[in-house]
Amino acid sequence: MQHGPAVRRRKLGAELRALRTSAGLTSGEAARLVGWHQSKVSRIETGTSGVKPADVRLLLDAYGVTDSQLRELLLVLAESDDGGGRHHWWHAYRGVLPPTYRDFISLESQATAMRTLETTVVPGLLQTPEYARAVTKAAVEGLPEDRLDTLVEVRLARQDVLRGDPPLELSAVLDEAVLRREVGGPGVMARQLERLVEAARLPQVRLQVLPFAAGAHIGVTGPFVIFSFSITSDLNVVVLDHLTSSLYLERKEDLQAYTEAFNALQIHALSPEDSLDFIAGTAAGA
Repeated sequence: MQHGPAVRRRKLGAELRALRTSAGLTSGEAARLVGWHQSKVSRIETGTSGVKPADVRLLLDAYGVTDSQLRELLLVLAESDDGGGRHHWWHAYRGVLPPTYRDFISLESQATAMRTLETTVVPGLLQTPEYARAVTKAAVEGLPEDRLDTLVEVRLARQDVLRGDPPLELSAVLDEAVLRREVGGPGVMARQLERLVEAARLPQVRLQVLPFAAGAHIGVTGPFVIFSFSITSDLNVVVLDHLTSSLYLERKEDLQAYTEAFNALQIHALSPEDSLDFIAGTAAGA
């Protein structure tokens, strides 16, 4: 279990090592191709040192990697720009967002699918501006208004992944408490529930409600997110949020455990159709 930057370096290194092997090169041969010492290639592949985007490009060129999606994903993991000198949108907020949050956004921006269990609040990708503001204000007391505005702006900008081409596939299991907790007052909550009803009808969104009647379940230990990448499953990761940081789980046994937990939660939750009716009914009574 590691913080984001360490996981990102290790995953990037592991993928570069796999690409080198597929190209039929030893680490020494790869180093000679790009004019480095073998130790630099080894440090990058083991994740013990960071790597610049320009160096990643050199290695990908040396390995004959032409897949644009894979190249872009690996460059994002190296905190790169998009190859044309323009930084990714979240780079504009480097002075405001902590590194772990930027890591989360970078993974979210490149993931194919996201599975999440939420036990307290609506997932950030589905929050209305008013709800996002109320949640952020409650989570971080004493925020100046301008900083609060910026954090809400970032939360809303993240939602563009659901409108991408192709869009991120979002599967969310929501504990009933998420729907019952009145965040920001009755009006804000009513509009948020309406937003959930709209989202539940989107083809790229699968919402399921875990009602109180389901009793105790495996998700009582807390919320989590699983990011999946169609390009390579080796980059899949579980993210656990804590009050002051996020933790990233990357071991195959961790991924399997959380995947099985999410599958079990989906079985115990209402179907997407019944969940839509449940959310709509809750909204009508709000």
